[in-house]
Amino acid sequence: MKSGDSATIDVPDSTASGGATAKGKGVTVVAAPRAGGWNKGVAIFDFILRLCAIVTALAAAAAMGTSDETLPFFTQFFQFQASYDDLPTFQFFVIAMAIVGGYLVLSLPFSIVCIIRTHAAGLRMLLLVLDAMALTLTTAAGAAAAAIVYLAHNGNPNTNWLAICQQFGDFCQKVSGAVVASMVTAVVFVVLVIVSAMALRRT
Repeated sequence: MKSGDSATIDVPDSTASGGATAKGKGVTVVAAPRAGGWNKGVAIFDFILRLCAIVTALAAAAAMGTSDETLPFFTQFFQFQASYDDLPTFQFFVIAMAIVGGYLVLSLPFSIVCIIRTHAAGLRMLLLVLDAMALTLTTAAGAAAAAIVYLAHNGNPNTNWLAICQQFGDFCQKVSGAVVASMVTAVVFVVLVIVSAMALRRT
């Protein structure tokens, strides 16, 4: 190469052999799988939990509402009787658990809608708020009734409150079962709140 001559660099032509222009290759973007299947499974689990909570809540209300026992004596004019309506705490328990059971029944259609429409965030949020309120009511009723049941079983010597469960065995058995059923309902509500929160996070 002589001095003063320009250097030439050969650049490969972008056209393919034969004069045809090479077409750009298409890029296929694979979308990440949506969480619809997971949300649908959670919604089905939510529906099953609500059915279980309906059974336990209504069973608690029915057991407490039918708790009544009369001790047999020689004369019918002198009898000792124990009934749930003798104590305002037990009356509140029956009303509260009946309200919770009614709410759970009314919430079933909304739960079914969440199964069909897995990304209904607004409806899921509504159920979450109402479940939290029902959990509060269930816990309050169950805790109040549990305190009275404890006194019925053990009494309180400091205040001269006698234990009555030795005499009213059937009555105490029913009210104790009602309290246990209410606590099971509260646990189911805790799971429902957690499940709803997880579903909202994935929506």
